[in-house]
Amino acid sequence: MPTSHAREDLLVGPTTFMGLPFSRSAEGAGAAILGCPFDCGTHPFRIGARQGPEAIRQQSNLVRRFTSDGVDVDILAEMAAIDAGDVALVPGRIEEAFAAIEAAAGGLFAGGAAVVGFGGDGSVSLPLLRAAAPYHPGLVVLHVDSHSDSHPVDADHPYDAATQFTHAAREQRVLASSSWHVGLRGTTFRGGVIGHTHEVGYNTMTMDAFQAEGHEAAMAELNAALAGRPVYLSFDMDVFDPSCAPGVCTPAWGGFSAREGLRFIRDLKGLNIVGADVNTVSPPHDVGGMTAFLAAAVTFEILTLIWHTRHPA
Repeated sequence: MPTSHAREDLLVGPTTFMGLPFSRSAEGAGAAILGCPFDCGTHPFRIGARQGPEAIRQQSNLVRRFTSDGVDVDILAEMAAIDAGDVALVPGRIEEAFAAIEAAAGGLFAGGAAVVGFGGDGSVSLPLLRAAAPYHPGLVVLHVDSHSDSHPVDADHPYDAATQFTHAAREQRVLASSSWHVGLRGTTFRGGVIGHTHEVGYNTMTMDAFQAEGHEAAMAELNAALAGRPVYLSFDMDVFDPSCAPGVCTPAWGGFSAREGLRFIRDLKGLNIVGADVNTVSPPHDVGGMTAFLAAAVTFEILTLIWHTRHPA
C-alpha cells in the first residue's frame, strides 16, 4: 500500500545559493540572498541578465563552505544566512520592478540582514540602494565595474543600466563625495562619462590608475577612504576580463583576472559591508557557466566580508 505521507528526506526544495535555507523572513539572519531577475531590455543586442540569479545559484554548487587558506569556518552557518528567493516582477516594467525590489529588500534589511542582491542588469542597484539607505545613514557605495553607470539622465527615459548611480546620488541615497567607482575602462556610447561622474560627486579610479598605483597602494587608499562608513559593495561582473567572464552584458577587454578580482574583494576586509549586489551575469552569452561560477565565488567572498563585519574579533 502507498504511504499517505511523503518523507521529508525524499523531497527537494527550491535551488538556493550554496544550499542555504530558503526563507522569506530575515529575522535572526546575518545575510540574505535576494534574486532580482530583471533587466531593462534596453541593451541594443545583449539581453539575458534577467536569467542571472538562476545561473549563479546553479553554479554555486561548485563553491564549498570552507576556505582552508582563509576563514576555515562555516561562515554561512555562523551567520544563519538565508536565500529569500527571487523578487516577483516582470522584466521591462521598470518602475514596477524597482518598487518590488525595493520593498522586498527593505523587508530583509528591516529584519537585520545584510542583503546581497543578484542581478539582473546593473540597474537593480538603484532599488537595492533605496532599500538599504534608511537602515544605514551615511551610506557610501563602492562600485566595482568597467563602467561608472553614472551617465546623464534622459528626461524621457530616465531609467536604464547606465544611470543608476546618478539617481542614487541625486536622491541622496548615498554620500557620493565619499563613494567610489573602481575599474573603469573601455569604450562608451557617449563622451564625457567620467567627467559627468565627477560632476555628480563621485570619486573614480580607472583600471589603468589602479594598475599604475599597484594593488597594495590602491587598496590602502580605498580602505582608508571608506573606513568607518557603512559600505554598499556593488560588483559588476564585467570588471573581469572577458577571458574569464565572457557572459556579461557589456564586456570590455583589459579587466581583472579571476585571481585579481577575488583578491580585490578579500582585501576589503575590515570595512563595514552592510549590503551588496552582484550583477550582469548573462547566461545566454556565457561559456560553460564559467561567468556564473565566478559570480558565485565572488558572492561567497562578499559574504565572507559580511561575516568579518559581524565578527570583527
